[in-house]
This record gives sequence, structure tokens and C-alpha cells, in this order.
Amino acid sequence: MTEPLTEQVFRVKADEALEALQKSLLDWSDDEGFEVELQGGVLNILFEEPTAARFVVSPNAPVRQIWVSALVRSFKLGWSHERSAFVLGDDTLDTLITRLIHTHLGR
Repeated sequence: MTEPLTEQVFRVKADEALEALQKSLLDWSDDEGFEVELQGGVLNILFEEPTAARFVVSPNAPVRQIWVSALVRSFKLGWSHERSAFVLGDDTLDTLITRLIHTHLGR
């Protein structure tokens, strides 16, 4: 059985995941016309087109998950030691966010 993350380790991994996600989205955001902001440990992805929307990606330390609020839904990703990533089913945080952005943009 895999040991659960301590709160301190969770916070480090969550910060690293959000910073990496922000970095991966920056160039894409310029091309696609959305904004990416990382403030206070929370990543916001802001759209004006095709409709105004905000995706919020935030760590939830008490349950050791990253929560994503997007497209009127919430997604809760837990840490996978095997994949060294936050995951929900087959999706990593990066693949989930990419899929959600494509859906919002109609692609």
C-alpha cells in the first residue's frame, strides 16, 4: 500500500504542478486568447471568447487533492505515486486542463 502524502509534501507537489501547468499554458494562451494567472497558490484560466468563463485550479490540502472548477463542474485529482502526477482516472492535471480548454473553445 502506498503511503499518503504529508501536508508539507502535498503542498510542494501541488505548487510544482500548478507552476508547471501555468508555464505550459502561457504560450498557448497567447495564441488562443485566454489568460493564465497564478496567485496565492491558485491558478485561474480566464476566457473572454467564445463566452466569458473562468477555470479555477486550487490545492485542497486537508484532502490532499487538486480541485478544478470548470465548465460548471468540479474535478478532484489525487496524487499518483506511480505516475508522479495528480490524476483523475486516466487524466493527469495537464491532460484534463487541455481537454477542458479544447471543450470550452469548441475544438
